[in-house]
Amino acid sequence: MNFTINWVHFTPWASLFGGILIGLASIMMLAVSGRIAGISGILGGLMQVQNTPAGHYSWRMAFLLGLLGSSALYGLFFTMPSAQIDASDLTLVAAGLLVGFGTRMGSGCTSGHAVCGLGRLSMRSLVATLSFMAAGFVTAYIFFHVILGDAT
Repeated sequence: MNFTINWVHFTPWASLFGGILIGLASIMMLAVSGRIAGISGILGGLMQVQNTPAGHYSWRMAFLLGLLGSSALYGLFFTMPSAQIDASDLTLVAAGLLVGFGTRMGSGCTSGHAVCGLGRLSMRSLVATLSFMAAGFVTAYIFFHVILGDAT
């Protein structure tokens, strides 16, 4: 398996700008409302209809609608990137369940710990992010160098 960078469509500046906007938005949400912009926590709070204080449903729903609506708005003005997923429905369901399990087990998702947690200087998020990254590096190494036997 050979991986190369498509330099024509490589967008480091757009990616950097987008990352900065995400970081600023998460810091602003914490500063203005005292709430953490972790998607798994926001969605999880919507799933817990009982024991949810009044007013928590509306801001969570507005956040998620804004998250989804921003893609729709982007699609009105720009061409959406295409994605091809070569996996069966069963594989996608299993992957989703594993991600959900890992999110609960890790007390948050990878991006939540990396963006929101590290932005708050959380030691737990630092340990979690380093653990996620280490597991990803080890998994990629085993997959590409041991299973496939292809170093490129």
